[in-house]
Amino acid sequence: MTLAPPSDQLAATASRRGRPARGSGRASGRLPIGYVFVSLYALLALAFGIVPSLYAVLLAFTNPAGGFAGVDNFVKVIGDFRFWPAVLHVTLYLVIWLTGLVIFVVALALIVHAVRVRWASTTLRFLYYLPGALAGASSVLLWLFVLDPTASPVSGLLRLMGFNSFVQVIQPGNLPAVFAIIAFWTGAGGWIVIMYGALNNISTDVIEAARIDGANTVQIALRIQLPMLRKWVAYMGVMSLAAGTQLFVEPQLLSQASNAVVPNDYSLNQLAYQYAFQQNDFNGAAAISLILLVVALLLSWVFVTRGGLFERE
Repeated sequence: MTLAPPSDQLAATASRRGRPARGSGRASGRLPIGYVFVSLYALLALAFGIVPSLYAVLLAFTNPAGGFAGVDNFVKVIGDFRFWPAVLHVTLYLVIWLTGLVIFVVALALIVHAVRVRWASTTLRFLYYLPGALAGASSVLLWLFVLDPTASPVSGLLRLMGFNSFVQVIQPGNLPAVFAIIAFWTGAGGWIVIMYGALNNISTDVIEAARIDGANTVQIALRIQLPMLRKWVAYMGVMSLAAGTQLFVEPQLLSQASNAVVPNDYSLNQLAYQYAFQQNDFNGAAAISLILLVVALLLSWVFVTRGGLFERE
C-alpha cells in the first residue's frame, strides 16, 4: 500500500472534518486581519510621509527652474551663517533632553513600579501622564507664565536663580535647558506609563528568585529590570530623537512672545521655514529637511543597533 505524503493526509483528514487543513494555506477569499489593521496606517504613511519625503529629495537636488542642481542647495544652506548656530542649538537641546529623559523616565518608572499600594501607583501614573494631554502649543503658552518671574507660581525660585525678568530667563544661552524642561514635562509621562508596562512584563518568578538569593530593591533594578528595559529605552530614544530634531513650536512661539529676543531662526526647522516662506526658496528648505532626515536616521540606527531593538530573545 502506498502511503500518501503527510501534507496530503492532513488535507484529506481536514476535508472530511469540514474545515481547512492547518498549514495548507490561507482560506480562499479571506484577507488576513493583520493587513486590514495596518492598511489605513500604510496609506497615511504613504500619502503624508513617503511621498512628501520623495518630493523633498527632488526639490533638494533641483533648482527653482526644475533643472538638476547637484549639491548646490546643500552647499548654500550649509554656508549660511545661520545654519551652524541652529545645529548647535538643536544638538545641545537633544543632549540635555535625551539624557534627562532616559535617566528620569526610567528612575520614575522604577519608583512607581515599586509602589505596592494600588491607588497610589495609579494616581502617580495619572499625574505623570496628565501634562501630555496638553498640545505642544498649549504647553508652551502655559510655560510663558511659568517662566515669567512677575507672574510665575515659582517666581521665588526664579529670583533665587538670578532671574528677575522674562527676558533674562529666555536668553539664547538658557534656551536648550528651557526647551528640554518643557519637552520633558510634556512627554515624559507617557513614556513613564510605557516603561511601567514593560516592567510589568518581567516575570515575577525572576524577581522572586532574586529576592530569595538576597538581592535588594536596588540590586534587582540594576541587574534585572534595567537590562530587560534596554529595548524599550532604545525605542524611546528613537521616537524622542525623531521628535527632538523637529524642534519648531517652542522657539517659534517664544520668538513671537519675546519680540524677537529669541531669534526666528533658532532651530533648523525654523531656518527651513524661513527659507521656504520668507525667502521663497523651497529648494533650500528641502535641503535642510533632507539633512535633518539623514542625521535622524543615522542616530536612530545607533539606538536600534546598540539597544538591540529588533533582536529576538
